[in-house]
Amino acid sequence: MDKIGIIAKKNKKEAVDIVAEIAPWLIARGVTPLIDHETATNAGLSSDMSPRQIPEQADAMIVLGGDGTLLYAARLMGEREIPILGVNLGSLGFLTDVAVPELKDTLVRFIAGDVQIGRRMMLEAVVEDGSGKKETFSVLNDVVVNKGNLARTIRLQASVDGAFLTVFNGDGLIIATPTGSTAYSLSAGGPIVHPTLSAVIITPICPHLLTNRPIVVPESSVIEVNLVSGDGNVAVTLDGQVGTEFSERHRLTVRKSARKILLVEPPDRDHFEILRTKLNWGR
Repeated sequence: MDKIGIIAKKNKKEAVDIVAEIAPWLIARGVTPLIDHETATNAGLSSDMSPRQIPEQADAMIVLGGDGTLLYAARLMGEREIPILGVNLGSLGFLTDVAVPELKDTLVRFIAGDVQIGRRMMLEAVVEDGSGKKETFSVLNDVVVNKGNLARTIRLQASVDGAFLTVFNGDGLIIATPTGSTAYSLSAGGPIVHPTLSAVIITPICPHLLTNRPIVVPESSVIEVNLVSGDGNVAVTLDGQVGTEFSERHRLTVRKSARKILLVEPPDRDHFEILRTKLNWGR
């Protein structure tokens, strides 16, 4: 492993301090750290790279921040499938599993290839308008169709593999990966799905009918969503960070992506321990 990229949460002093410490530590071990210009400058280092250039050259990535920072890094990856080591500087950090005191020991094992790598399923979401214009997104956690703050309930027609599913009447709809099952979908009453499974979760948000319950469908499913009625203040949000307009003239299609995200799994911890410690599951 010759080059490791570092993505740090913006405006987070702790993240900058770790970059300043870990960059020379990596160099001393024969590994070149790749850091974007802004982060490097804040850490007293030198670099002329942009964030998007880092994954193109790196053999692996370190993400310093919370789950939002890791989701941002996942979007930067493009078609590259290289391991990401997530270091938790946030309040929950379900995706960024490694604690700061564990970082150097984990990095030693990481560089030596002595860690488990989890391959996480992603989704491809395509939003198409009536003219045929398409926007395509890669998603690690979830695709969400929801109304604006002042909007009334919206009606969304959903189909799976061309078969009519139902019309959801409520605040919106979440289409999530197993990784995303512990994010917004869980808050909306969706099931916890083990991240190694290949499936897609469809969870209504505040449904008007109690009979509209979450459903899990196979990974091969192609899910199509159309807006039946709304007041024009509806959007599709990808991983809670990127959004686009959604109206009656748009069509949303979601399917399994050909891409996967590779996440370094913390040593000596399993998914169920993470559930218990991060979510107080079972307590």
